[in-house]
Amino acid sequence: MKSDGTLPTGVVTSKAVFGAPCWVSLTTRDMKVAQDFYSAVLGWRWAPSRMGEQYRVASVAGVPVAGVAKVDFVARTAVAWTAFFAVASADETVARSQERGGTTAVGPISLPPGRAALLADRDGAVFGIWEGDLVSGWERWRNAAPSFIRLHTRDAFDAAIFYGEVLKWATSDPGCCEVDYEENEVVLRSFGDVVARIHSGALGAAPDPSLRPHWQIHFTVEDVEACVRAARANGGAAHQQGIGSVEALIIDPDGARFSVTSRTPG
Repeated sequence: MKSDGTLPTGVVTSKAVFGAPCWVSLTTRDMKVAQDFYSAVLGWRWAPSRMGEQYRVASVAGVPVAGVAKVDFVARTAVAWTAFFAVASADETVARSQERGGTTAVGPISLPPGRAALLADRDGAVFGIWEGDLVSGWERWRNAAPSFIRLHTRDAFDAAIFYGEVLKWATSDPGCCEVDYEENEVVLRSFGDVVARIHSGALGAAPDPSLRPHWQIHFTVEDVEACVRAARANGGAAHQQGIGSVEALIIDPDGARFSVTSRTPG
């Protein structure tokens, strides 16, 4: 963070935006199938990344949107969308999570230009952490806000305490994220912008994974119904509450779940 309280330009490191969501990434068994599906449904274009051919970066109109990795790129990972949070130290963050009842699935491991780990909170919701340089064009990703995340959890206040202590939200450290309670949700802000929401009501033992505690990735789109049709036509599934709905849950051909949400609700 610069002395005037604004974000830096150029290469941005995780230390500059610690505690905030900094990226979303998919693990998949078949890179080509995933690329074809998301290109058809969300109009994504693809480019290699600094992490090699097993990790690709998707973009729309030149703005980076998300990353996609093969499952064997990061061992012991499931097929899923994951939200990553920026941290100053992956090792220290993992230790804080374990001390507070969280679990570690992977890492920390070195993935130049940084280090990553996959964790789960006390209720089993999986999230990632990243220490190091952020993806090229990250400022455009943040400004365009092509995605947002929401934690569906058993108790929003308990979850906010866990994440606050692990990711150092609402601390005295300059540049930390702010936490507020608004309209029955915990709202997380970074540099004044809403970057995540936490909502109570998930059921820990529910057979439906969409009802269990989890971080839900939402991608903003112009036409939700067009995305639903494209998903069904390209080997995926979609669940929409009704014609004209501003949101739909989509399942890709490999089983990964995400939501599409209209940019102009209503």
